[in-house]
Amino acid sequence: MQKEAKLKKLTPKQEAFCQEYLIDLNATQAAIRAGYSEKTAGRTASENLSKPDIQQKISELKLARAERTQINADYILGRLVEIDQMDVADILDDESNILAVHLWPKVWRTTLSGMDVSELYDGTGNERKFAGILKKIKWPDKVKNLELLGKHIDVQAFSEKRDHTSSDGSMSPKPTKELSPKGLQALANAIKSDED
Repeated sequence: MQKEAKLKKLTPKQEAFCQEYLIDLNATQAAIRAGYSEKTAGRTASENLSKPDIQQKISELKLARAERTQINADYILGRLVEIDQMDVADILDDESNILAVHLWPKVWRTTLSGMDVSELYDGTGNERKFAGILKKIKWPDKVKNLELLGKHIDVQAFSEKRDHTSSDGSMSPKPTKELSPKGLQALANAIKSDED
C-alpha cells in the first residue's frame, strides 16, 4: 500500500498567496499581493498552483469560506430557482400599477436588474403640466438563468452533441451504392409508403 505524501508546511509568502488567491482567483495578482516579485509573478503563481501543499491549502480555505458564508451549490441552485419563479404579478396591484418597493417580495428587491422612473409632462414652458410617472423595470435575464439552472443540474438541455454512430456502433462511414434514377424512385416510394 502506497503512503500518502506528507504535505509541507507553507512559508509565510505561500500562506499569503493562498489567502490572496481567494480574493479574485487571479494567481498572478495574488502572487504580487503576497509579496513576490512583479517580474516573475506569473511564473511563481503557476509554480505555486502546481504544488500539492498549496492546492490543499486553497481547497481548505475555499471550504472554510463556503461554510462561513453558507454559499454553496445548494444555495446557488436555490437562488436560480427563485429567479426562475419570479412572477411580475407579485409587484403589481389589481390595476397593474407597480407596488411600492417595500411591498415587493425579497427576490424582486434583490434580483431586479434595473429600474427607471421618469416624470412625464404635457406642453412646454409655462403651459407645461405634470402628466404622470413612467416606471420601467428590468428583469434578470430569465433565459440565461434557465441556462445556468440546466448547467447546474447537468440536464444538458442546451447540449449540441450529436450521435454520429452508425448502426454497427462504429463511427466509420459506410459506403453507399450510387442509385440509378429507377433505384432512387423505388427508394422514394418505399419511404413514402412507410409514412402512410
